[in-house]
Amino acid sequence: MPYFFALVLIAATVFGMPLFAVILAVAMIGFVTAGVDLSVIAIEIYRIADTPLLLALPLFTLAGYVMAESRTSERLVRLTQAILGWMPGGLVIVALVACAVFTAFTGASGVTIVALGALLLPAMKQAQYGERFSLGLVTTSGSLGLLLPPSVPLVLYGIITQQLSLGIDIKIEDLFRAGLLPGLLMIILLVAWSLWTIRKKPIPRSSFSLREAFLALRGAFWEIPLPVFILIGVYSGFLAISEAAAVAALYVIVVEVYVYKEIAIGQLPGIIQRSMVVCGGILLIIGVSLASTNYLIDAEIPMKLFDLIQTYISNKLVFLILLNLLLLLLGAILDIFSALVIMVPLILPVAFKYGIDPVHFGIIFLANMQIGYFTPPVGMNLFIASYRFNLPIDTIYRSTLPFMLVLLVALLVITYWPGLSLMLLSR
Repeated sequence: MPYFFALVLIAATVFGMPLFAVILAVAMIGFVTAGVDLSVIAIEIYRIADTPLLLALPLFTLAGYVMAESRTSERLVRLTQAILGWMPGGLVIVALVACAVFTAFTGASGVTIVALGALLLPAMKQAQYGERFSLGLVTTSGSLGLLLPPSVPLVLYGIITQQLSLGIDIKIEDLFRAGLLPGLLMIILLVAWSLWTIRKKPIPRSSFSLREAFLALRGAFWEIPLPVFILIGVYSGFLAISEAAAVAALYVIVVEVYVYKEIAIGQLPGIIQRSMVVCGGILLIIGVSLASTNYLIDAEIPMKLFDLIQTYISNKLVFLILLNLLLLLLGAILDIFSALVIMVPLILPVAFKYGIDPVHFGIIFLANMQIGYFTPPVGMNLFIASYRFNLPIDTIYRSTLPFMLVLLVALLVITYWPGLSLMLLSR
């Protein structure tokens, strides 16, 4: 009978059954088979709804959506260009920094490609960068920033891990700290490789203009303090994560609606609706996934999986290699939120048994998802870039491959040097 249900669920998934319904069906079948009352599912959904940190998720999401609807991307590019554009390969640095900062706040790399791609790709072509190089850089940069605070995936990972009862307190603040150096490492390696690639090309540089820097700074004056307020508020203990998210959402709405006046009051309900539809889908998947996780724990599935893996893999380093291969594959075929809520409860307990710190595991997980966004053949950003720039998908593949190899080197450093992620932690 379980095999029959499994076949039915697989068929339903293929024909478009919603992901949350598949997960819920798996949990229900598991509990019924084990003779457990199905009210446990409602209890798990209520438990996640009662989590104080949960407030941060929709609020940060709303702040990101409001910024994406305004001209924040243009001001960010202008500011970074004014400050960094005079350097050799300055536009490369501008593209990487601007995309990383924008993605950190919007939490959706596809939005970054759509919002910044139209600004950066023509500018790079006009500055005599090669078309393939420019295309690969912009497509790859779209996923930078997922490790930088206040990234929504970092918050979501923290919420999920706090429901798993691993015996260790995993704070969102620690995840924010842990992502800083690995995120910077990825940006620095991409900058270094890009500058090496264009070293022999006669690319003109813009001269530094104090007046343009002042005007760009004045243009972005109201948006620059936001990340500073969030980080200082959280790390000083003055603001909890949920309070920081509320401050960010309110601040962004006030600035974009009343200061810059780029979003009309009448547009806000539509923006809120779109952001909450996305967030509501994530929360629904989280709720049913935790019910499914509860069944997995009761059935000791992670323990059995660990015993099975340890039969063939006793070395922690080998396990990490296989973990990266699995996560890269998942990142290419699943969006980051689905991958988090489905795979973290299953894989994290196994990784914990191998002695991998849960915070370090989270950075490894998100670094893989970041690369998975443009991993052929089905990485999401590859298709978004193909659509946005009206180019064949195979052209996008070839353009992003060198940048992907650079980030894989960064991934190896992040994976095998835990100190890079953990050295800034307070514990």
